[in-house]
Amino acid sequence: MKKQSPLQKITHPLFDRHQLSVSIKRDDTIHPIISGNKWRKLKFNLRHAKAHDYIGVVSFGGSFSNHIHALAFACHQQGLKSIGIIRGEKEYASNFTLSMAQQWGMELRFVNRKTYRLRENTEYLAQLQLAYPDYLIVPEGGSNTLALGGVGEVITELNQQCEFDTLLTPVGSGGTLAGLIKADNNQHNLLGIAVLKQDGYLTEQVNTLLGDSLHFNNWQIMPEFHRGGYAKFSKEDAEKILSFSQQTGFIFEPVYSGKMILALLDLIDQQYFPKGHRLVLLHTGGLQGIGGLIERGLLNANDWSMPTFG
Repeated sequence: MKKQSPLQKITHPLFDRHQLSVSIKRDDTIHPIISGNKWRKLKFNLRHAKAHDYIGVVSFGGSFSNHIHALAFACHQQGLKSIGIIRGEKEYASNFTLSMAQQWGMELRFVNRKTYRLRENTEYLAQLQLAYPDYLIVPEGGSNTLALGGVGEVITELNQQCEFDTLLTPVGSGGTLAGLIKADNNQHNLLGIAVLKQDGYLTEQVNTLLGDSLHFNNWQIMPEFHRGGYAKFSKEDAEKILSFSQQTGFIFEPVYSGKMILALLDLIDQQYFPKGHRLVLLHTGGLQGIGGLIERGLLNANDWSMPTFG
């Protein structure tokens, strides 16, 4: 396992035309299975679980969840049990993501949407803890205060690797951006690209995770680049992401990292960044999601490579 993910330069005609320096922080390479922000967010959660003698972890996710996929393997690796509370029907148990989660020992509990919406409800969580007293309950996406320290190590590494003005990251549950904000401590501009319709929800989540959030004034979440909602994208969006990947040699998927790329290209076209600006993109991993998108016919297997995990 790598202690520090590499930083690599991205070249593209659009960047040259607008005189921008763009690099990518390759958190997708941290680990072959527990990649990106999932590895960073789980790091201290699993340490906490073991230090406090929990026998396992309970968490939440959709039927193609990157978090569930990573958590199952991480717990398997650490000798912990895992339970995934999955939004959806039991028929999804054999899909690309969940079949591997089960292979790594995760027990799946399928719930309907009404029950899944209770995942942040205090009373529901208390009942869940009573049902699983020896398990640490981790929120959807792994986004809690324990996650912030792991994500914050991105900033520590970047400060050793380069000088930059703005860091871009996709935002799905708020934990990654909150960890970056706390560690950065107003040194750089931080732009979160919301990957779902959220009407201020993600900003609220980030502020909740930060606690004393008024101290931090160097960040914002851009809500206009979700491309229709969570996991939604057009054929044209997918083609544009694929073209960018082919031009640059870096793979992005259209649910998280790809929406960050589309937002970046739009912002550059709008001349949002001044000439000479130094940008870093945080690749938060999640490439296993390509498998589920191919499986559902949302991506063409001839164009996109099915990820493999040994």
